[in-house]
Amino acid sequence: MSNSNPQLVKPRALRPGDTVGIIAPASNLNAAELKAGCEALQRAGYRPVYLDSIPERDLYFAGSVERRVREMEEMFERDDVRAILCARGGYGSNYLLDKLDLEKIKANPKIFVGYSDVTCLLTHFTDATGLATFHGPMVAKDWAHEDGVNLASWQSALAQAEAWDVPVNREATGLMDGDAEGILYGGCLSILVASLGTPYQIKTAGKILFLEDIAAKPFQIDRMLMQLKLGGHLKHVRGIVFGQMLDCVQSPSQDYTLQEVITRVVGDPEIPVAFGVSSGHVTSGNITLPFGVQARLSVKGNDMKLRIEESAISE
Repeated sequence: MSNSNPQLVKPRALRPGDTVGIIAPASNLNAAELKAGCEALQRAGYRPVYLDSIPERDLYFAGSVERRVREMEEMFERDDVRAILCARGGYGSNYLLDKLDLEKIKANPKIFVGYSDVTCLLTHFTDATGLATFHGPMVAKDWAHEDGVNLASWQSALAQAEAWDVPVNREATGLMDGDAEGILYGGCLSILVASLGTPYQIKTAGKILFLEDIAAKPFQIDRMLMQLKLGGHLKHVRGIVFGQMLDCVQSPSQDYTLQEVITRVVGDPEIPVAFGVSSGHVTSGNITLPFGVQARLSVKGNDMKLRIEESAISE
């Protein structure tokens, strides 16, 4: 499978007063959390809209595949919708991959935001259409809770047409020294690994790879990283940034760290590796990261810096 990438397509910037479409491409919703998230978006100056069908359920999904595909395509095609925000992840976004009409997405490039299970849609849209996508807060999760969203990175990623530095929380640290430029790309580790061997396999060459997950034990993280490594998917990566890796422990008394596990598998003196950037599954302040754009990762000792070198949006 080719690692070539289509030309980058930048969606229009998000401004106060814009309408944002809320979709549920994976698991079913908690109505109270959806309501709380929409109220937070309104306070932030946006106009959230969603289809009447969004509360539907089919097993553990947010309705049938047909409903979720129709919802996605309608939000891309609607002239009044400037950005599309996922309500939550869970499981089920992969059912949409071979059903979506990519021509509708190509013809109507828009801001698309999500994480977790939505990872497969972020990477698919970027790989197949060139659309810059956004790994960031979801409506019935982060927006629904106080301090759930890092607003500075949200503004920088979705509204700022210039380079910017990703906010570095106190827990972020360097693991392997180095300095590299590449295309920022990635998402939830388990979802990325699940793409291998399918037509939607991730394209890692030339990338600064962002990897995060939740509640995976260290040996499971090790196993997934080894699968990427043995499959050659880390061979041409320029750098790696890990997320907060929330609850990724074997036990509170384990006598090793996840950072040690990671360094043993991916440690390479030729590429920088950092750990602890709070995007995706986080305790608070979910950082928005643009995928598909050029970035620079610099690591020296415990210090790390991730700079987004080009805007992901157009004016």
